Amino acid sequence: GMPVPPDKLAAASDESLMEWVQQGEEAAFTILYQRYGDRLYRYFYRMLGQDEEQAGDFTQELFMKLVERPEAFDTRRRFSSWFYAVAGNMVKNEYRRRQRNPLPAALPEDQLPETQPRQLFSQLDAKVRREYLEKAVASLSPAHRSCFLLRYQEELSIQEISEIVGCPEGTVKSRIHYALRRLNEQLSCVLGPEI
Repeated sequence: GMPVPPDKLAAASDESLMEWVQQGEEAAFTILYQRYGDRLYRYFYRMLGQDEEQAGDFTQELFMKLVERPEAFDTRRRFSSWFYAVAGNMVKNEYRRRQRNPLPAALPEDQLPETQPRQLFSQLDAKVRREYLEKAVASLSPAHRSCFLLRYQEELSIQEISEIVGCPEGTVKSRIHYALRRLNEQLSCVLGPEI
């Protein structure tokens, strides 16, 4: 059909854009990529052990799925819930693959130090604190990490996360609570009590 005017595309909901993608509208795909490309790259980066190359590959692959099989999108669902669920399945499959071909175990120095002089850390800049946070997040189990990131990085509602991960809302809440407690324990020993 006729191309959709750019201003109409820019203002459209994710779901409308996806319906246009299903009709072969390339510009609609571009806008979905602009909306979600960075977010999904960050999600993959943190779910896959901070491997930039793999995060990039998975992001491309996810968007290729969108182009190659747009009809797989269930138009009754929220686009974001569906898209994160697809991303989550890709991550699960990757974990399975890794279990079959395990990587060498991490060296002890990769572990977060148990205790460190606090005054040392109070002098460190935000970048280093951020790295400790990343390490602590990476140490969570996949189930806890996923709920934590969807809540605090993607700022999704408990209800939406529950749809994405396919668990009751109570389970999502307890996973987030557990993740926060774990992070707090890990970080209070290195960063002092202000986290």
